[in-house]
Amino acid sequence: QAQLVESGGGLVQTGDSLTLSCAASGLTFKSFDWAWFRQAPGKEREFVAAVTVTWSGRTPYYTDAVKGRFTISRDNAKNSVYLRMNNLKPEDTAVYSCAAAWPSNWPPLKYDYWGQGTQVTVSS
Repeated sequence: QAQLVESGGGLVQTGDSLTLSCAASGLTFKSFDWAWFRQAPGKEREFVAAVTVTWSGRTPYYTDAVKGRFTISRDNAKNSVYLRMNNLKPEDTAVYSCAAAWPSNWPPLKYDYWGQGTQVTVSS
């Protein structure tokens, strides 16, 4: 059974940086596309970034709101995906979740596995 566990969230100030981690087990990590989503209070879940399988050659994909500030990466040897977040803003406050998609469309339209999420709060 697949399990995705996020970590690294916390309370930071505007302009600070954080790195989120997502550790996966119970699935063939390297075969999946991986993504980060976020959900702010009272809002719908939104896509943040995605990284495809290593051998595809495709560059990661980001929502416009985080381009230039966030970086998604993966480590197949550690079965982990990361989200480096720089220059954080109060509007980045949300629960951040990782998700895995069996490669099909790019960016993925359907995700097969989800983590529970980690809270990121950015104070002004």
